[in-house]
Amino acid sequence: MNTAPRTIAILFHENNRKCDLSSYAITFLAKFWQQDGHRVHYLFGTRKFVSADLLLIHVDLSIVPDEYLEFASRYPIALNRAAKDIRKSLISANLVRPGDPYSGKVIAKTDLNYGGSPERIIRRNPSLWKRLSPPRFVRDNTNGSGFKAPFDYRIYDSLAEVPPAVFERNDVVVEKFLPEQEQNFFFVRHYEFLGNCATCTRLTALDPFVKDQTVVRIEEVESHPEIVQARERLNFDYGKFDYVLHDGRPVFLDANKTTGADRVCSRELNARRRQRANGIYSYFA
Repeated sequence: MNTAPRTIAILFHENNRKCDLSSYAITFLAKFWQQDGHRVHYLFGTRKFVSADLLLIHVDLSIVPDEYLEFASRYPIALNRAAKDIRKSLISANLVRPGDPYSGKVIAKTDLNYGGSPERIIRRNPSLWKRLSPPRFVRDNTNGSGFKAPFDYRIYDSLAEVPPAVFERNDVVVEKFLPEQEQNFFFVRHYEFLGNCATCTRLTALDPFVKDQTVVRIEEVESHPEIVQARERLNFDYGKFDYVLHDGRPVFLDANKTTGADRVCSRELNARRRQRANGIYSYFA
């Protein structure tokens, strides 16, 4: 890119120091910035200030501690400083409670991002990152809360079938289950962005829970305008939004400000990363 050399800092949680950072997409974008002639510094915690033209807050917690936001305020440009809280209970428009007039299927999820695993990893043992299993999508046939592990996501045929114990938990939310489906296939769309650059893909799976392990096809699609507007409403500079189109309307599922990375990099994936990496330069214009 035709811009003067800049210094870019990426702020991680202090306990991320011993984690494998290649599990984050931001490290691949940072390589492009370095190839373009810019300096990139990884910061862990708030004890050491390193001068930079721009800081990107990359604290892998659903709620970013105030000390990190205050630290970020020392920089001339601080990305995602306004994206403090991404809990589903805050951002979801499809939450349901007992007694609501809704007769369709519902799904129970953890309130925290990615089953709350980042919180446990950072607070207990960062070296566990590589050994974590992906979330599981199962039907609940029990009379209890239905959650035996942090990554259990459970679907119920109706709101009345959700065990009362689920609603008594403060770490679980229940949403309307509104899938994007064609015959036996299920879809999830990933809108990924940085600055004025973005990509959007549609992932296809035979399982209702569409994740890397179940995906059979990935295609590039146009991002829905209402999802782009949601980014503006939630004040995100960098991240990934998951959504589906249900009966032609967008359903916002999840917001992520510390996007994970697929370790198997195809030419197409690399091109999408390059495109998003260029978005950093919109802040230097």
